[in-house]
Amino acid sequence: MNIKITHNWLLEYLETDATADQIREYLSLCGPSVESATKVDGDWVYDIEIISNRIDYASVLGISQEAAAILPMFGKKAKLKFDPLTAYKFTKIKENNSGLSLNVKIEDKNLCSRFTAVIFDNVKIGPSPKFISERVLAAGIKSINNAVDVSNYLMLTLGQPVHVFDYDEIKKQTMIMRESKKGEKITTLDEQEITLPGGDIVIEDGSGRLVDLCGIMGGLNSAISNKTKRIILFVQTYNKEKVRKTVMNTGVRTVAATYFEKGLDEERVEATLVYGTELLQKYASAKLASKIYDIYPNPYKKKTIVIKLETFEKLIGIKIDRKKIREILTNLGFGAEEKKDFLTVTVPSYRKYDISIPEDLVEEVARIYGYQNIPSRLQAPSYVEQPKEMEDLFVFQNKIKLLLKHLGLNEVINYSMVSKEMIQDSGLKIEDHLRLSNSISEDIEYLRITLFPSLYKNIKDNIGKKDIMRFFEIGKVYLPRKNDLPEENYRLGIATNTDYFDLKGIVEAVYKELNIKLDVTENIKEKNGIFVTEIELSKLIKNYQSVPKFKQLNQYSVIKLDKTFILDKNNTYRSLKEKALSSKLLINVEVVSQFNNKLTLRFYYSSMDRNLIEEEAKGELDKLV
Repeated sequence: MNIKITHNWLLEYLETDATADQIREYLSLCGPSVESATKVDGDWVYDIEIISNRIDYASVLGISQEAAAILPMFGKKAKLKFDPLTAYKFTKIKENNSGLSLNVKIEDKNLCSRFTAVIFDNVKIGPSPKFISERVLAAGIKSINNAVDVSNYLMLTLGQPVHVFDYDEIKKQTMIMRESKKGEKITTLDEQEITLPGGDIVIEDGSGRLVDLCGIMGGLNSAISNKTKRIILFVQTYNKEKVRKTVMNTGVRTVAATYFEKGLDEERVEATLVYGTELLQKYASAKLASKIYDIYPNPYKKKTIVIKLETFEKLIGIKIDRKKIREILTNLGFGAEEKKDFLTVTVPSYRKYDISIPEDLVEEVARIYGYQNIPSRLQAPSYVEQPKEMEDLFVFQNKIKLLLKHLGLNEVINYSMVSKEMIQDSGLKIEDHLRLSNSISEDIEYLRITLFPSLYKNIKDNIGKKDIMRFFEIGKVYLPRKNDLPEENYRLGIATNTDYFDLKGIVEAVYKELNIKLDVTENIKEKNGIFVTEIELSKLIKNYQSVPKFKQLNQYSVIKLDKTFILDKNNTYRSLKEKALSSKLLINVEVVSQFNNKLTLRFYYSSMDRNLIEEEAKGELDKLV
């Protein structure tokens, strides 16, 4: 997401001698990316990109905090004039119980982590003061009236979305926060009727009407109008997952939803309500007419992280002065207490979601110090030698992929996890596989022990799209081991929809390319006309020869004889080949053709010390009958 704020607005919270262009440049180097700084009517408008895990700086205050930490690293003076998060407390408000009240009920505490509200009377709805309307418009938000504009102004200033209701339109002065039912409808402020999928955070009033689609947009039936005399200032933090789900299911996205779905800081709610009270009293003549409603079941507990000071140098690669490290963290709002060689860091509430481990603190110091200030050549060796076995693996993968590509095969890449259906479909046993306890989908629930299910499905899913399909995959399988992690093996899998001999020929070509002499007939499986084989890469690496074994050329003639055999269970190609190779005169056997159970083979006979006569060769061949 992007936000727009003005330079003069920023200077209300930040004391600095940096120009607008310097702020744009330096912040972009070390923090939020300021995509542009455009001069408009004597002021500058910053267009700033906000990354998902740093919603805390999606405001004037947030950018001021970042600038106070970053600008001094470039020799510019910068500090916060004041911190509204500590300055604006409920004690600053004088409550007024003048008879106006609100009956609040939250059906599930998981819907809303903090609920605050206050009621105002004698509100005069009218145009906003010029500075508020101009700043809201500069941020790309329509100026409506003083009450609504204050709510948007608060969101942009402090990073906490706010809503205002017409108090008199909330029937029976009752607000019930609950989950929506499937099919319920609400008409929002933009006059769009939304049918809710169910499970959304909503508020109904005493008559059962929905008056708010929480975290996204208020209802039209409780909107502020020119006739409004009493309003409710409403500041909450919601369950971010539910807000995100509602946005995705309904397609309704608002600026407020973009904040809420990323998770907001409950501690910021108090300052926002107090500052909002001040603005409404000043610019809408509002009079406080109720107590402060504050439902906060689980207050924020301070989080601390202990880190060794040497960790900064170890991970960043250069030595940064301890004082500088503490200064950077303090300027970012962290508490930093040094004791011997350790630093105890207190995490501010608005950084609780993205600061969890010591490495997060190292990252904060590194970015503020400036990645551009870290030398490209580190003090320690900048490379790690590749293990020999991994080097061999990559070399073989590339060699095999290149060969199979030229043979006309297509590479496929599958998950190492398979579904129960794929295992059963390929004829394997479920109990032989390891099941993931926290799988995000049934499609990737089991670790595969063979490439067969994946390749079988690849061919099966493409039947009818092409007549001939030849696929291969080089991937991992996981073989279970008792009381230990599974054994992880790389394998080469090849699948075709042609026939046994085509697949056998492909495998033989791989072996020939690698100068390996191995029997390849045992590992070929067939199911429903799909032929699959797989080979362990470690087996290929172990038997690989960089050059073929030298074989002396035969200077004598070769006699070629063809013979057709009838195959049966006792008379197979394997048994025939093994028996034929027992002859010292046989140098090769080739398959010529096969029809039904008849197999024609070609035999090559020769001697290394003399010319054979045909009768000798026939005599050797007759031994096979």
